[in-house]
Amino acid sequence: MERVTHHGRETAYRVSDRDADGPGVLCVHGSGGNHGVWKAQARLADEHPIVALDLSGHGESGDVDARPGPETLAAYADDVVAVAEETGASVVCGNSLGGAVALWVALERDLSLDGLVLAGTGAKLAVLQDLLDWLAEDFDRAVAFLHGEDRLFHDAPEEYVELSEAAMRECGRATAERDFRTCHRFDVRDRLGEIGVPALAVVGEYDGLTPPRYHDYLADEMPRCERALIEDAAHLVMLEQPAAFNAALSEFLSRV
Repeated sequence: MERVTHHGRETAYRVSDRDADGPGVLCVHGSGGNHGVWKAQARLADEHPIVALDLSGHGESGDVDARPGPETLAAYADDVVAVAEETGASVVCGNSLGGAVALWVALERDLSLDGLVLAGTGAKLAVLQDLLDWLAEDFDRAVAFLHGEDRLFHDAPEEYVELSEAAMRECGRATAERDFRTCHRFDVRDRLGEIGVPALAVVGEYDGLTPPRYHDYLADEMPRCERALIEDAAHLVMLEQPAAFNAALSEFLSRV
């Protein structure tokens, strides 16, 4: 892992690059995750440098003292900008909370972007109140709920589920709760028209957390946004159906 220092903390990231000459892609994980969720996208490193970071408080990155909501979102956006500037990545690809961060960077940061990829996310990310309660009071139940049918996964191998559960537990209850409460307060529906860069909204067919209609909305409201549906996948579409996801990503990047 490489590191960049900014705002008094270190953000860790990994670069996969096999002398690629396409625009660099910076991948941003979702709530309670880390950079490892993007491991299959490294297969595109012959075409594009692929960068995957750990947001503050996740994986190997230093934490930040931020309250859930706009303060945390702004801190995570700072992480993304710092890594993008360090690596030269010009396409931000975010999943779930990472998609919210990508949208916030496009709206609120002076970062030159060639494109956005919004995977399993939305312009508004309301979270079930029961899940918020479990994150505060019964973390085991929250983890089990998220790994139920057609939430994070549709029909993934059991080893994927176990790895995802382990990553969330390693992240810890407090950070995961901060992430989901930040999602719950996120809403940029009235600002999507401001985002003029090319975008791709990609969703798993069975995503019960951020369903296909969320991505229809992104494609309808953003001036240059396309939509792609990946069959036989749920929320972590890039992990569950990596070949199909990578094909959609590669096709989009070829037109950026």
